[in-house]
This record gives sequence, C-alpha cells and structure tokens, in this order.
Amino acid sequence: MHRPSPPEAEAALADELSVVRPALSAPYARALPGARAAVLTRLWRALAHEPLPWIARREPGRDGLTLHLTDGRRLHGPHADPYATAAYVTEVRLDERSYDRPARLVDALAVPHGLAFAAELDHSVASLALSRAGQPASGREPESGWEWEQRVVDGHPFHPNCRSRPGFSVVEQLAYGPEHRPVVELGLVPVEDCLVKGEWPKWLRDEERVLIPVHPWQAAHVLTGVPSQGSVAAHPLMSLRTLALPDGPHVKTALSARLTSSVRDISVYSIETSATVSAFAQDMAARTDGLLHVTHTLGAATSGSPGLAAVLRESPDVYARTGERVLPVAALATTELPRSPSWLADFTRLAVTVCLRLLDLGLALEAHGQNLLVVLSPTGAPLRLVYRDLADLRVSPARLTRHGIPVPPLAGRTVTDDETALRRKLFGSLVGGTLGATAGSSAVLREALESVVPDLPRTADLDALLHEPLPTKALTLMRLSPDTSGDIWTRLPNPLVTRSF
Repeated sequence: MHRPSPPEAEAALADELSVVRPALSAPYARALPGARAAVLTRLWRALAHEPLPWIARREPGRDGLTLHLTDGRRLHGPHADPYATAAYVTEVRLDERSYDRPARLVDALAVPHGLAFAAELDHSVASLALSRAGQPASGREPESGWEWEQRVVDGHPFHPNCRSRPGFSVVEQLAYGPEHRPVVELGLVPVEDCLVKGEWPKWLRDEERVLIPVHPWQAAHVLTGVPSQGSVAAHPLMSLRTLALPDGPHVKTALSARLTSSVRDISVYSIETSATVSAFAQDMAARTDGLLHVTHTLGAATSGSPGLAAVLRESPDVYARTGERVLPVAALATTELPRSPSWLADFTRLAVTVCLRLLDLGLALEAHGQNLLVVLSPTGAPLRLVYRDLADLRVSPARLTRHGIPVPPLAGRTVTDDETALRRKLFGSLVGGTLGATAGSSAVLREALESVVPDLPRTADLDALLHEPLPTKALTLMRLSPDTSGDIWTRLPNPLVTRSF
C-alpha cells in the first residue's frame, strides 16, 4: 500500500523564511544537519528503550545496537546511552538503507499512527534549526531570570519533538518563541463573570470586570473575535505560554497548542485549587531547612473555560539574595558549571536530598529542568532550589498522615498513595530528566550519584532508586498511541544497580 511522504517542513520553513526573514536563510540551512542529528538521537533513545509493540527484541553487538522488528526487518544504529544529550546519532540503517532524517525513518517504518508522528518530527527538525539559526555568536551573561530561560535553545533534552510547534508559522515562532528573544504583547480580555482565586491585581481589573492576559497566538487561533482591552508587554519563558511581566511576576497563559507532547490548557479545577496547592507546597518547602523555595501563586482567574484563564505567580528571582543568580536547571547546559565533577556532585546532593525528603513526607515533585531552578552563589556554587508550576504535583495522604502533616483538601489525579505513581513522578523527572540531562551521559550521572548516595538517609524510596530500573515517560510511544489517555511509562537502565551501597 502506498504511504504518502510526511510533509517536508524543512523546505516549507525555508521558503517562508526567505520571505519574512531572509537574513536567517543561510544560518538556517547550515543548522539543518545538526538539528536532524539532535532529533534523530532523541528518537534512537526511544527506539532503544521504550516498549514499542513492533520491536520484537534488541540485540547489542560490538558495532552497535540492532532492533529486530516484528515484520522481520532490522534497524541498526550505535549503542544507545539513555542519558546522553550530545547529538551522536547521524544516521541509522533499516535493512540496507540508511536514514539521516528522523521523519523519513518513521515513515519508512510504517508503524500505526507513524505518519502523524513523522510530520511532527519533520517540524521538530525545522523548528530546531530555526531556533539555532537565530542565536547570537556570543554575548554577555544574562542578568535576569527570563534571560537565562531564553538561552535554552534546543528544548526538551530527550523528547524527539523537542521543538515541534505545529500550528505556528515562521512569523509566529520568531514572534513568540523564547529562544528568539521577542517581547510579546499580551491582550487583556475583560470578563464579567469570572472565577478568581487569590489576589488579582488592580491593574488587571476594569471596575467589576477582570482582565485576563491572553497570549496573541491564542487570540488569533482559538479566541477569534473576542475583544481585548489594552495589552501588556512580557518576555516569554521556556514553556512559551508563561511570560515574565515588566514588574516581575510571571503569568501563565492558556495556550491551546500542541507543544512537545500534548495540548495544554488551564483547567477550571486547577484555578479552583490554586490557592490551596500553593499554600500546601510552601508549607512543605518550609520543612527542607531552607533548601527549597516554592514560588507563591499570587492569583488565578478563569472565565469558566480552559481556553481563557491565567495564573499569576512570583518570579523565582525574588529568592535570590545580593550577588546570587537563579536559573532553571535546563539552562545549566549553557554554562561551564556541570563540567566540574565537584560542582555536579554538590548539585546532585542538593537536588536528591531535598526531593527525597519531600517524597518521604508525602509530596512528589515533577522536578524536571523547567520546573526546577537552582540558586547559585556569586562564585557559582549551588545553594538552594526553587520550584514552580504546581499543576502536576502528587500528594500522598497516607505519607502525610504518617508524619502528622495535615492533608490538604485536594482530589483527582493529584492525590495518590500508590508508591509506583509517586516514585515515577519524582524519579522520572529528577533522575531521568534533570540529573540525567545535566550530567549528559550514564557514566557522568553514575559518578555524581555515587558521590552522594552514602550520605543519604536510608528509606524505601532510596532503596528503589538504588536497585530498580529508573522510570521515565515513554514519550515516543505516547505520541504513537493517540487513543491512550494519560502517561505511558518505560524503564531505563539504572547506572547504580551494579554497585553495592
């Protein structure tokens, strides 16, 4: 059966770029091979480690890894380090044919739902090349938190759709993507019958009406015809839909676009519980001896629709003292700091100690490189952590009760006593994400963890961290399973399982 080829996003973006920003055409073309390798490396990690039903078995050999497909074909590539962030895969071979473009590889695999995924990979490569093409050759060190966030060019360190932004034109990517360093004008939409939690500032009110900040992409593609009343300029952060306002606070806007994996909005339930979750998380942070701060949710508002809502929260910068810097963990890769084994050990000790302490008490953080920030001393030493975006915490009533901590009035997916779910939430984000991406390889991650494990209190959670495969989201399988709701998980080799502690 003939299968149509995936859309050639690389060429389409090049054509549009030649019209709207011709000065970037040559840098974009030069960035394409590196972007293909970056996305192909992420894809190969998924093929090597996720429970994809059309892979019968995996056979490591002296010259790399061979995947035996259920239809008899063989896919061959290099040995796959599950924690490698460098783009080391430039091509893989399906039977006798080599592929250097991830979209064409997935198209050739002809797996269920692969055509849509191939199109997303094509878009991811093109957008990543565009992101890299627009970077200055060099520059000063950032002075503010939002400038640090805009230094993160490559997006998710392990997701093949690291820069996939379907529905965004080149003009829109340049106008809204944080890596392009724009200033975004948020529209202010007046709402009369509005649910508000916390303190909504006076400047976002018009007598009895609440003014909800709206992302311009949302206004153009989702809330068409909805009038705004003025605007406010803001700097986009890593998540694209969250922006830093001129006077400091951050605003999380509803942006109903597919970014990386899923279409995200702001649910009415998250608005209703925002003050409760914020107060609870700050109370829990106070139990870490000053090693963790949680950004306070200042206010939240919704019109009753996930497509028209916003959350205001503190900037992480408020937790920096004189001379200190606060930057998201994802931005550490843009510095020299992780290259020092002693620095990486100190950071690992801080992150693991704080997060395991909270997990034991009953709070599992989704501590990936976007949510977790680190406070650095004037000399660059990791001092404290800051956590933001409370939408995906997990709370264990049983653990809280065991420690005599009041259980907050929460419901739904946030609340669980399932040990596997709690550990997946933390280990998948902290070890498989934050620490793995900061280390950049299994060997470096192993060294960093080995240096801190002997000093940690022995708990059942630590034993699981030491002796079991590490959970991580099966991001590619999730994209190839559109009829399956929720997260799908896989397990990665644990660099510590061969050691005795």
